[in-house]
Amino acid sequence: METFPPQIKPESWLVSAGRAAEPGAPLNVPLVPASNFLLGAGRSYARDDGTPTWEALEDIIGGLEAGKAVAFASGMAAIAAVFEQLPTGAVVALPDDCYQGVVGLAMAGAERGRWSVQRLPVDDTEGWIRACRVADLIWLESPSNPLLAVADLEAICAAPRKPGAVVAVDNTFATPLNQQPLDFGATVSIQSATKLIGGHSDLLAGVATTRDDALWHALRRSRELTGATPGVLEAFLAVRGARTLALRLQRAQENAMRLAERLARHPLVTCVRYPGLPSHPTHAVAKRLLKGFGTIISFDLRGGAEFADRVCRHVRLIRHATSLGGVESTMERRAAIPGQEHLPPSLLRLSVGIEDADDLWADLDGAIRAAATTDPAR
Repeated sequence: METFPPQIKPESWLVSAGRAAEPGAPLNVPLVPASNFLLGAGRSYARDDGTPTWEALEDIIGGLEAGKAVAFASGMAAIAAVFEQLPTGAVVALPDDCYQGVVGLAMAGAERGRWSVQRLPVDDTEGWIRACRVADLIWLESPSNPLLAVADLEAICAAPRKPGAVVAVDNTFATPLNQQPLDFGATVSIQSATKLIGGHSDLLAGVATTRDDALWHALRRSRELTGATPGVLEAFLAVRGARTLALRLQRAQENAMRLAERLARHPLVTCVRYPGLPSHPTHAVAKRLLKGFGTIISFDLRGGAEFADRVCRHVRLIRHATSLGGVESTMERRAAIPGQEHLPPSLLRLSVGIEDADDLWADLDGAIRAAATTDPAR
């Protein structure tokens, strides 16, 4: 496991880490499509011992977060491995705005009697501090999905907690470049590498990083026993994507800021959620804790679900698709997703890519206005 030298910046680490050091070795760690290895050198079976391709991804992300990383088949596989560490009868504190996959996993476990679940608003810092005293797993997602609330991780992670409790932070939206949960005192940081780390909408992978050796070994053991191992091609693509993460993130969040400011002035938009806007409810916390405000915007249209659906059908440069974090901009109506029906019916989640910002605005504004002109009620 490589360590992050303090003398270089994260942008340089992303490019330099996860490479072989031996003379004559490939500059890029290659795909190693092997299930087993010749015995006698410490590596025997891939599910147990990993592969050089997985380890390159773990070196990059682990070093970036100054911890030790475990790569998984998906972000949800990494999340499930953290939940797997809970004892029967545990208490889980979960945000009220949270990725629906995590909610589904947590509620399924509660229904089977494995644990109980408490839900708290993301911005209820005092509530989270109280939860730290009684919960076995404090699950935080910041910024949250899709309302983009930013939790005061500094205060929550520093709070006294129940002995043995785990504070886990889903850091997918921020990435380790904008936020370092382990520095605040979190036990484990989780990234869906499917999103910004991979960056090209062509893989599924997840990474969990911790500075707790016992938890690191437990996560590896969980991966081994459940078979939640990353595919070799997926790991290779995630490594390739990570090399350009800093550049893509910088461009995309610059675009996102410009679009959010324009959306806030649009006559057919009633609410814009972006942590970089002074009007955002948790802007002050975001400004204090985040190095950048991210690439995701959610906004509500002046109209209902049908109007929002028409906007999605009218965009051309922006793609009507789920997921996020790719080089291309994507947009969807989140209340149409099972488990997200509680959201405002016209809320659109926009994942901003690296296209030209003016082109993106022309497409988005044009789609909103075209959808309005085709509404017989307008």
